[in-house]
Amino acid sequence: MSADSTAVATVRPARTVQGLVRIPGDKSISHRYAMLAAIARGTSRFHNFSAARDCASTLGCLAELGAPWRRADDGAIEVTGVGGPLKPPVASLDCGNSGSTMRMLSGILAGQPFTSELFGDESLSRRPMARIIKPLSKMGAKITSSDGGRPPLKIHGGSLHAIHYKPEVASAQVKSCVLFAGLFARGDTVIEEPIRTRDHGELALQAFGAEVERNGNAARIRGGQPLTAIEAHVPGDLSSAAFFLCAAALFPGSQLSLPGILMNPTRARLLDILMQMGLKVSVAQIEQHHGELVGAIEAHGATWQGGTIAGADTAALIDEIPVLAAIAPYSDNGLEVLTAQARDAKINGSAREGLGQLATIATLLALASILAMAAALASAIWQRRTSLAELKLSGVRPPRLQSLLLLESALMLSVGAVAGAAWGIYGQIALDGYLTTTTGFPVKRLGESVRPVEVLALVIVASLAISALPAWLAARVPASVALEE
Repeated sequence: MSADSTAVATVRPARTVQGLVRIPGDKSISHRYAMLAAIARGTSRFHNFSAARDCASTLGCLAELGAPWRRADDGAIEVTGVGGPLKPPVASLDCGNSGSTMRMLSGILAGQPFTSELFGDESLSRRPMARIIKPLSKMGAKITSSDGGRPPLKIHGGSLHAIHYKPEVASAQVKSCVLFAGLFARGDTVIEEPIRTRDHGELALQAFGAEVERNGNAARIRGGQPLTAIEAHVPGDLSSAAFFLCAAALFPGSQLSLPGILMNPTRARLLDILMQMGLKVSVAQIEQHHGELVGAIEAHGATWQGGTIAGADTAALIDEIPVLAAIAPYSDNGLEVLTAQARDAKINGSAREGLGQLATIATLLALASILAMAAALASAIWQRRTSLAELKLSGVRPPRLQSLLLLESALMLSVGAVAGAAWGIYGQIALDGYLTTTTGFPVKRLGESVRPVEVLALVIVASLAISALPAWLAARVPASVALEE
């Protein structure tokens, strides 16, 4: 090829996605396995350990703390634990861009009998760490940071005591940090989350021999438990698999096989969302490895419909939302992502709108009942014209008779309206209480759905007007009618 010739590459749009993809190890599990291996007795071996740079940062920090690692001939990562206190680092620990390293490793360092400092790159230095500083400080660690609780962190470790911690915002990394610190604390440490998050920390602790009690959204660990080295195969990262699954979703007829993927229930919600949006997914060969469910995914592309991610799903899919959003424009209905507050507001708005419509219907029925009562009174008055004629023979003048008839109608209408309103108010209060209790929706109360008093008064006046004409006519029936009857 001559020096001035030009190489041309032609790239054509894909028509389908097919094949078998082996996904690298899950980052969340790799971080936790490596940290617990560093404080366990013996050498742990991890196959399919994540090759991500964040996990490399964790391994680098652990080596500085006296827990060396190496890559074996078969590709497994081997971490030699100290089986006791870690070694004081000779320099600050570089977490790179890994917030996971800084947050979770801080829990272990808080229980060490030395001072350590963690720093990161420019991006990590802007991330707030107050969510781990608060519980670790409550446990007895002394932590200093830059303004706003940002890195670098200087952790003065030492003796810790157990706490029962209830974070305002659910976070799997904060939970792991507190549980890791709980290993070095006196007593039982409990962390109770507002919503359930990924449980990789609890499962990893159990895999290394620690007893962790779980009850709902709470996890409890007893301090002073020893850990023992393990050999494990890290499941494929479902968050990484999401890119391939979304690619298959774009093309009807696509077929992908992804063996050995993490099927942890706190992470597998992604598959439910993809199926709701149109991807055909099946899972086979489900096994349990050190408490983590692992399976083979078969995905087949179909019509891409779009969908909604809301509430707890927003937190569970925090890593997958970007790729879902990237392909949402190619779906039929797009993708809507709602926070728990936005979801509740949307549902409550629909509930209030429906209740408002029911209240309007109930009000119209009440008004119709009053008008019907007025018509019935008018009919009754007209049917009493013979009796009224007899009163005229007794000397009762027509104006006086008409006034008595209108007073009678007003009393009957008022009593009927008040009774109906009382029962209506009672019924709405009972319905509001029932709906609030059974659905949890904040139902708007009486003053926002009942029609104004002026409308009710106007209807009563109209009803009296309806009664007035028959009363006027009946009051003027000739007295001779009574004689004829």
